[in-house]
Amino acid sequence: MDRVALRGLKARGHHGVFPREREEGQTFIVDLVLSLDTRPAAASDDLAKTVHYGVVAEEVVGIVQGEPVDLIETLAERIAQNCLKHDAVREVEVVVHKPDAPITVPFDDVTITITRSRV
Repeated sequence: MDRVALRGLKARGHHGVFPREREEGQTFIVDLVLSLDTRPAAASDDLAKTVHYGVVAEEVVGIVQGEPVDLIETLAERIAQNCLKHDAVREVEVVVHKPDAPITVPFDDVTITITRSRV
């Protein structure tokens, strides 16, 4: 499988279990690795035979900005399922970063990483 990666997609969302997270929102960062066979697109130089990563990026930002969920695990799953709706994508790795998580000790980042594929 070939891979198309999108790193550092940023959007403001209102996800979390605490009222403050839901009310004020915070920045989430998403990294994606889309696994697919790029040979048909390369041979024909045809965008329709690969994944349009610009469209995927817009969809991911829309999910982050959309309906709030309690857990970043749920957010990552929604993103993964959306990516797999693109015909060319066979597998996706999703990393959701929550750098402003409500933790009382110094930290750099909190992430969840999931991998999903077509069954």
